[in-house]
Amino acid sequence: MPLIGYARVSSTGQKLDIQKDKLEGYGCERIFTEKHSGVDQTRPQLKACLDYLREGDTLVITRLDRLARSATHLGAIVEQLQQQRIAFVVLDQQIDTTQAMGRLMFQMLAAFAEFEWSIRKERQAEGLAKARQRGVKLGRRAKLTPELIQAVRHSREQGATISRLINQYAISKASVYRALGRSSPSREAIL
Repeated sequence: MPLIGYARVSSTGQKLDIQKDKLEGYGCERIFTEKHSGVDQTRPQLKACLDYLREGDTLVITRLDRLARSATHLGAIVEQLQQQRIAFVVLDQQIDTTQAMGRLMFQMLAAFAEFEWSIRKERQAEGLAKARQRGVKLGRRAKLTPELIQAVRHSREQGATISRLINQYAISKASVYRALGRSSPSREAIL
């Protein structure tokens, strides 16, 4: 019965090494890996992994949250695996869906994981609301400062092309046009 592993981290700064070591130690013949948010359900390596699995295979992951962020999505994946007669093993939570106790444990952990995720989202929303009340500006800092806008406009008045402005100030074409107070670039304006 072939063991197929799937490992995922949320960001490029995180490493897959620990998950891969566990999956290799368990005996996985092939391991699909990717760096994508769990919320993103269109993960290409997860799709490739699920497409690769055949009847009699076993999908192995290290933790439930590596596969999905919601119990609904997780349940849909496991249901698909069961229909295809593919076993499912979660190493850290010691779940094996080929056994009744493993199926029960899986259902309970999936519900708790979704509950925890919902609470975390609520706390995050409360924190953001409190920050806004205190006047904290959220989000990425604007690239176009008043000084930069003035410099871009001055350079343009001196005859600089849009391409030169993009390179000179290391900003996008859209930012150049915003700085110049224009909304839609024409082909002639770029030159």
